[in-house]
Amino acid sequence: MAMHVKKGDTIVVIAGDDKGKTGEIIRVDAARGKVLVQGVNRVYRHLRPSRQHPQGGRIQKEMPIDISNVLPVDPKTNQATRVGFRVSTDGAKQRYAKKSGETLGTVRKARN
Repeated sequence: MAMHVKKGDTIVVIAGDDKGKTGEIIRVDAARGKVLVQGVNRVYRHLRPSRQHPQGGRIQKEMPIDISNVLPVDPKTNQATRVGFRVSTDGAKQRYAKKSGETLGTVRKARN
């Protein structure tokens, strides 16, 4: 089944502590239903000194959030939008924004 978001999409968080924040998707984990978004759901990781981090200390990193808590940004209106799927005239499956009808990207190439 096709997902409503892909790596590289700009999204808006619609639920949770980071509600309203926007960011770009770094990674999608379809098996767990999670996405990693740049600048969203940042936590502190406490590290003891090691070769990689000689000082140790606290580093900030993003943690995955549930895929149901994000919506893609409509390229025409710059607002969160639901996603629909349609097959174009050449047979390619595409994602489109429900608000404006704008194409968000191809899911699957046309079959020959």
